[in-house]
Amino acid sequence: MSLLGELNFFLGLQIIQSNEGIFIHQTKYVKDMLKRFQFEDCKPVGTPMIVGCKLNKEDDSKDFYQRTYRSMIGSLLYVTTSRPDVKQAVGMVARFQSAPEETHVLVVKRIFRYLKGTMNLGLWYPSKKSFSLRAYSDVDWARCVDDRKSTSGGAFFLGESLVAWISKKQTSISLSTAKAKYITAT
Repeated sequence: MSLLGELNFFLGLQIIQSNEGIFIHQTKYVKDMLKRFQFEDCKPVGTPMIVGCKLNKEDDSKDFYQRTYRSMIGSLLYVTTSRPDVKQAVGMVARFQSAPEETHVLVVKRIFRYLKGTMNLGLWYPSKKSFSLRAYSDVDWARCVDDRKSTSGGAFFLGESLVAWISKKQTSISLSTAKAKYITAT
């Protein structure tokens, strides 16, 4: 709070404050993004990616215009500031910015369709004072088709509130699921 009143909008984040807590979302930004890429009338889907979707650098599909693809990825990366549910999917498609192909764009379009149906989601921080820290992590062992590296993921809660999340491709190749999980835990 300041002399200007309660904070309602900051750098594309919408903030709703109440006695019960604070809700942070990006509904306006998502609407503007969908309009910018002509997805305002698309049919929503229930998940950001198809289960078991494996992308690779070179397949038999056509090349896609790199500048448009990078613009789409940049917009999606900003959405991940309040939407941890799309972090892993956006991270997967962001790997192909140097040489995007039609198959990569199809996954990006699915993420847009998912955001269309879930644009009112965000982060809820209740005013309840609980300071127990919990962390969860997981890994997909050797999922990357191109280099066989794993992707680590994690979520960190303070009380009941999600305060940090990560989805990152590991720098080394794991020869077993145990080694991949050990790398994720460290």
